[in-house]
Amino acid sequence: MTNNSPDTPGTPDDGGSSPWEDMLRSMLGSQADEVIRDMKARGIDPTSFAGPDLPSDPQVLGPLLNQVTQMFANASGEAVNPDVAHDVARQAARAQGDPSVVSSQEKSVNDAMKVAELWLDSATQFPPSAATVRALDRSQWVELTLPAWQSLAAPIAQSVADALAKILKDSLPDDLSSQADSVSFQISGVPGMPSPFTGMLGADGLTPEKLMHQIGAAVFGMQVGTAAGTLSREVFGTTDIGVPLTPTPVTALLPTNVEQFAQGLEVPEDEVRLFLALREAAHARLFAHVPWLQSHVYGLIHAYARGITIDMDALEGSMRDIDPSDTNAMQEALGSGVFSIQSTDEQKDTLARLETTLALIEGWVDHVVTSAALAHLPATVALSEMIRRRRAAGGPAEQTFAALIGLELRPRRSRNAAELWQILTTEEGQEERERVWEHPDLLPSPLDLDDPRGYVRRRREPKQDSDFDRALAEILDSADHEGDDS
Repeated sequence: MTNNSPDTPGTPDDGGSSPWEDMLRSMLGSQADEVIRDMKARGIDPTSFAGPDLPSDPQVLGPLLNQVTQMFANASGEAVNPDVAHDVARQAARAQGDPSVVSSQEKSVNDAMKVAELWLDSATQFPPSAATVRALDRSQWVELTLPAWQSLAAPIAQSVADALAKILKDSLPDDLSSQADSVSFQISGVPGMPSPFTGMLGADGLTPEKLMHQIGAAVFGMQVGTAAGTLSREVFGTTDIGVPLTPTPVTALLPTNVEQFAQGLEVPEDEVRLFLALREAAHARLFAHVPWLQSHVYGLIHAYARGITIDMDALEGSMRDIDPSDTNAMQEALGSGVFSIQSTDEQKDTLARLETTLALIEGWVDHVVTSAALAHLPATVALSEMIRRRRAAGGPAEQTFAALIGLELRPRRSRNAAELWQILTTEEGQEERERVWEHPDLLPSPLDLDDPRGYVRRRREPKQDSDFDRALAEILDSADHEGDDS
């Protein structure tokens, strides 16, 4: 019999390690051999895991082992497992085909962006963003924007992971080390598989809480990945939802999605592409030259998410009859009303500020793009209305994110905001309009969106009062000097 060292896996036939031992080593790294010895000391043979319902061939078993490894290889401890999110997102992006971008499409996108920047010069005081121009396929869009989706979902994901860990901890015996064998976790979709985690709980570094955090991170990784991948089939660029999704300035279009959208319209494809390029470039200019805006929006989203609590009774009820490692069942459980929105004044204020900011962004883009396009694109008004209605309705992916982070990232009052920007431009000009973006405290309020003309009037009143006070001061000062002369 061959005497293999722990570093020489061998095969089950020669007395070396089994595929399941290899799996544990890939999952647990340097702790694997200690865990395997502990399992064998408890009378658990890893080679018995390859039962009648499981393949014993390591090559056939490989994809399953890789899936399990991903779930528990979240070494960073992030609330959303990035590897799971990445793979699921790419699969979802390709589910209905993902043609690669060809050179002619890339040229069309670059040409459209150049024209868009020229037209925008007359519609806004903000100069071009100097962003990188890209023509993306759906998988590339996922790669570019996925970190932003993970950041958006992280506060809720952390709260859910903590809640899941508490439920598991409360359900386990106090003396886990002596009764750990009673805890059973089954790998989803593999019936009859003895639990590879039985006996592992209590091993160094692998507590029940950590195990459930890993599972929760994997579940949210799947949810984020599914939503991002689905959204990649609907978006036109990187700014469709009004929130910056790239770490550095990028203006991009997805040619496949643009072409599919144009097919259902009675508008030439080139005109549709130019209009969408205008929207992408206008968003990029705004965020590039209002440096506080991106962090402001993300800060409001995170503040709102932190105010969402987990309904422990609802979550425990949803989890009661499901296997914790059945990620599909857990996704359904997390979407069944376990979030509880706190109706505090602070939470309401945060939501109002966020919705107003998103509306002001969308309204500004709508107004500026319409101003830039009217002289060049005959279908400008029709396309503007179509985009507005598309945003207002929302798609399945946006609804998924609403369930994921407890928030709809849609500008509910963009029409009011566009009217406000239009009136302000007419009354005071582009320069005064852009000055509103100098600081968050200068932004119009929800009440201002109710009365755009009143907002412009109220802006002038302090200036008029100041002019009056200055004139009065000059008169009084002049009178004082005349009195001194006499």
